[in-house]
Amino acid sequence: MATMQVVQVPKPGADFELVERELPEPGSGHVRIRVQACGVCHSDVVTKEGLFPGIAYPRVPGHEVAGVIDEVGAGVQDWKQGERVGVGWHGGQDGTCPACRRGDFVNCANLKVCGISYDGGYQEFMVAPVEALARMPASLDAAEAAPLMCAGLTTFNALRHSGALPSDLVAIQGIGGLGHLGIQFAKKFGYRVAAVGRGPENAVLAKKLGADVYIDSVATDAAAELQKLGGARVILATAPSGKSMSALVGGLGANGTLLVVGAEMDPIEVPPNQLLFGKKRIQGWLAGIPTDSEDTLRFAAMTGIRPMIEQYPLAKAAEGYARMMSGKAAFRVVLTM
Repeated sequence: MATMQVVQVPKPGADFELVERELPEPGSGHVRIRVQACGVCHSDVVTKEGLFPGIAYPRVPGHEVAGVIDEVGAGVQDWKQGERVGVGWHGGQDGTCPACRRGDFVNCANLKVCGISYDGGYQEFMVAPVEALARMPASLDAAEAAPLMCAGLTTFNALRHSGALPSDLVAIQGIGGLGHLGIQFAKKFGYRVAAVGRGPENAVLAKKLGADVYIDSVATDAAAELQKLGGARVILATAPSGKSMSALVGGLGANGTLLVVGAEMDPIEVPPNQLLFGKKRIQGWLAGIPTDSEDTLRFAAMTGIRPMIEQYPLAKAAEGYARMMSGKAAFRVVLTM
């Protein structure tokens, strides 16, 4: 009997367990993936702490998966053994709900999430439905590709649908796991990029990543500084702080959008007149579907955009997760097999 190593959460709030399981067989419409790398995302806390209703335990987290198709199930025609693939947050859709009937799969009423609805990438092999698969360019290293399946996809997809045009002022709030990718994508999209961080120590890195301007929100009024630059067409809010996001709304220009991709529970508080005058808005953006992931991966391969990563072996998943949760990782933690 062939076995594999798996890192699972036995129950909500419990420590990770490294166990052996029998190698799974892919069912109809599914493939088995030999996982080469899996990013450790802050959203993995949902599985670790049981923050979504209905999660079945034990559960294997991980929705930043990069690997190779190892076996295909019955009825699978368009995917072949040996193909490089990734799986992100979007783990499949029902295809029948009102959103799906309109082609809006990301808002499926019965959305499947990799690592929540079924076992994710903290394991040597995983099974996924074909509707969750994204093809991965051969030029991308698996460890660098993995974070692009969530952090990269989210920032890339949000920015390209933001309405900002080349030469528009776009601000990236936060220079972390999401923000360091957001700066790179924004620069390659042709925006005038303002990076907003806390403290002077981020200035050199922000400029290296492609920012035209660095704004220290501790030393200055960041919103006022953005207004001096003409007001931002888009502020991509990546650092999960409602208070910090609220303070930046005043930096939007006419028809500007605060585009929220960093998730936290504290509220964004804005006086209505800040939105009324100048027709400004606050919008959330949730990742994307596998074809969006393919666009992200292809664009990154074309332009040289890569995440900054720290690698840990699968057996040290608990250590990697703790490093990610500490906020001290530079900038994405990746498990390698």
